[in-house]
Amino acid sequence: MRMLSSSVPPSISRYTFSSRRRWLWALLLTVLLHILLFSWGSRQFKAPAPVNRPDHAIMATIVPLPPVEKPVLLPQAPKPKPDTQARPKATPKPRPAPAPAVEVPDTPIRETVTPLDDNGPAGPPATSTAAADAATNPATAATPPVAQADATPPAGKHYQTNPPPSAELKYDVEALQKGQNYHGSGKITWQTDGGSYTINGEAGALFITVLDFKSEGEINDFGVAPVTYTQKRFRKPATQTTFHRERNAIVFSSSPNSYPRSGGEQDRASVVWQLASIGRGDSKQFSPGAVIDLFVAGPLDAETWRMQVIGQEKISVGGDDLDTWHVIRVPQAGSHEQRLDIWLAPQQEWYPVKLRFTETDGDYLDMALSKMKRLNTAAAN
Repeated sequence: MRMLSSSVPPSISRYTFSSRRRWLWALLLTVLLHILLFSWGSRQFKAPAPVNRPDHAIMATIVPLPPVEKPVLLPQAPKPKPDTQARPKATPKPRPAPAPAVEVPDTPIRETVTPLDDNGPAGPPATSTAAADAATNPATAATPPVAQADATPPAGKHYQTNPPPSAELKYDVEALQKGQNYHGSGKITWQTDGGSYTINGEAGALFITVLDFKSEGEINDFGVAPVTYTQKRFRKPATQTTFHRERNAIVFSSSPNSYPRSGGEQDRASVVWQLASIGRGDSKQFSPGAVIDLFVAGPLDAETWRMQVIGQEKISVGGDDLDTWHVIRVPQAGSHEQRLDIWLAPQQEWYPVKLRFTETDGDYLDMALSKMKRLNTAAAN
């Protein structure tokens, strides 16, 4: 029996072998392209080659923590137990009757100190009439009389005076207030025609007027004699102090106080120019340690200012070295008044070339002369 042949035709067998060979070449080409692409990409992006690092074994020994130390308490004495037994109350002993107080009459400051003259103290301190009556009659010492406007004022102290000529003084201002330093400028204008005077002053810092004042009055046998004094401080209302000639009294617009006027009294602006007038009247009235007592009225009250002459000092103002007399006013202990330092220059008509106002808390206002201009008599009228 003849068997049928199942072999594939030669044409189909050749086609199948050729197709497989093409697929094999395509696969090899694809692998080669991937290898080339990977190599090119590594060079372009600089991919770091993997580094085989040997692993290091770390050995650690666990040590137990020390126990927490407790604070050591010092031994304390046991608290005493409350006493529950009632104790008898002590009978209070009678106190002896207090001895009657001996009243010592006070002598007003204005009359207790006699200023020094050229030859030393002029004599024992003067005693007011009220103090003398209190010494002879202790019954009246318990209620000292209150100074009234119509009371007979004691005689004032006469000094040789010669007021300086009219001038306009400009100052560099430095102030310390609540720990902050400020700088500014100030001006004082002194105008006189020999029979009357006017003082205008102001001081400011950072475009703000800190102090503004004006004093007007006459020139008489006592020297500078104010009639009205006006003062305006920053953020405070203006005040006026009046020296009444007819009533012989010093009164205040912002205070009910009243003081007798007898001559020689000053306000806080005129006192500086009265000192300059005293120095020009007789320079011998200025000596180291000398004191000049002046009764000075402020915006609310008045008291005796003891002006003490410290001595001669050379200071630099406006780039010039000047010989000056340093005069200070130090308030009494416990007073809230400010300290005043004045430097008067005899070579410059005894003008105040420097002023310093110091408060009790350390704040101050310093005025140093920067420019001076003489004024003619017509400007004073």
